[in-house]
Amino acid sequence: MSSLYKILFLGDVVGKPGRQAVREGLQSLQDTHQPLFTIVNGENSAGGVGITPDIAEELYKHGADAITLGNHAFNKREICDYLETKKPIVRPSNMPEAVPGRGMITVSKEGIELAVLNVCGRVYMESYDDPFREVDRLFSQLETPHRFLDFHAEATSEKIAMGWHCAGRATGVVGTHTHVQTADETILPGGTAYITDVGMCGPVRSVLGMDREIILKRFRTTMPQRFEVANEPGVICGVVISVERNTGHAVAIERIRFGEEA
Repeated sequence: MSSLYKILFLGDVVGKPGRQAVREGLQSLQDTHQPLFTIVNGENSAGGVGITPDIAEELYKHGADAITLGNHAFNKREICDYLETKKPIVRPSNMPEAVPGRGMITVSKEGIELAVLNVCGRVYMESYDDPFREVDRLFSQLETPHRFLDFHAEATSEKIAMGWHCAGRATGVVGTHTHVQTADETILPGGTAYITDVGMCGPVRSVLGMDREIILKRFRTTMPQRFEVANEPGVICGVVISVERNTGHAVAIERIRFGEEA
């Protein structure tokens, strides 16, 4: 057995084009990279906002070992009861205690117990508790050194700060939410893989996955518009992280962009 294992993480799945890209491309990516764990952010997978139980099950069927969410976690009411099951799905942890679901889970394979955490940022976002304090609280509950954080946040400064906050304490810290893949992947001191945003799984010929003409009209007129997912082919964006089995330290991180428009 190799001394390393890999984590494959896919960015925000946006609507039907994103789901189709995952359905058609995830197996190929798994065949190429041979990840031990595959994690998918599904918070935009139902029509661009939220997720449903059926879509979550679809993502598991196509190869996801765990699903992370974000600020649209509860846009579909039917997800509430599903989040109370033992399914490997996490919503932002820095929410009130009465909110359904969990902000941290563990998934296990080949003797590796990987903790999957999800928190939301506060800059330009809705009202969330302090994500830095919440991450500290979650880390204090863990014995496993294999720790993966999906930080769903808007501001690049807040994401970078979270990377440094977790440096040496997390296997990986990846940013989601802004849907545009950044080119700053790195290994921080102490073996923490980091990227500010992994990008999205969705239609590239769009504005962050939404129909570009609708968004242009919004910007040009300032009038409210009903956003719709662009009816365009989708691509997969994400990262592959190589990790030491015995320490949980990341040794490499690679951006991926896969699909028709890649």
